[in-house]
Amino acid sequence: MDTVTLARWQFGITTVYHYLFVPITIALSLLVAIIQTIWVRTGQDRFLQLSKFFGKLFLINFALGVVTGIVQEFQFGMNWSEYSRFVGDIFGAPLALEALLAFFLESTFLGLWIFGWDRLPKKIHLATIWMVAAGTALSAVFILAANSWMQNPVGSVFNVENGRAEIDGVSGFLELFTNPVFIATLPHTITAAWMVGGGFVAGVAFWHLAKLNKQIAAGETTDEENHVHTWRWATKLGCWVLLISSAGVILTGDMQSKAMTNAQPMKM
Repeated sequence: MDTVTLARWQFGITTVYHYLFVPITIALSLLVAIIQTIWVRTGQDRFLQLSKFFGKLFLINFALGVVTGIVQEFQFGMNWSEYSRFVGDIFGAPLALEALLAFFLESTFLGLWIFGWDRLPKKIHLATIWMVAAGTALSAVFILAANSWMQNPVGSVFNVENGRAEIDGVSGFLELFTNPVFIATLPHTITAAWMVGGGFVAGVAFWHLAKLNKQIAAGETTDEENHVHTWRWATKLGCWVLLISSAGVILTGDMQSKAMTNAQPMKM
């Protein structure tokens, strides 16, 4: 097996493991924000319980996504150093923005959210998780802009003197975010992430619901003591998100396939 094949296998495996956590992180950040908002508005303890429970699962996925993402970024330079040299001025720009803007936004406000329980006013603490949700969505914007440029390289010129591709000024940078492939890919990826997140919430909540119902049937516990209604509500929320986002995936997938047919007919 040659070095190129080994590099592809290594990068492919890293990317697959990284992307196991990305869609769950994108969706869970928003769902936790929604659930906590309901708690702030209603004051019902079951929504506080769900906010903290799914918030912990979000933290685990976020941490694993960061670790695998760092390894992936190193492999851009180590496995594909010539590619990084050739298009680094273009491909590196949205990646740098993702780190400087989106990731720092996520990590800063996530820290405030983790340690802000009972320390920050309710509404300010709620705002921190909404900022985390905004940061995760912003991360998707920059990463997909970079990926879409690889599928449809717009806004760039080839510098003959140094043998590198470069962004064609401010207008070229703006073209990265008006790329037809990017415009179609972003909603498809986001709705797919919500579909995964909805299924994740529904599955976890249904497991707890089934476990509690079994205990109740065996006479080991009661409905009121173990919050069966809480997990039933969470199961319904996950199922509704899964259902609605699945319809969105179908519609946006059609959009993306048409955009890719124009940009890369050979691939399609």
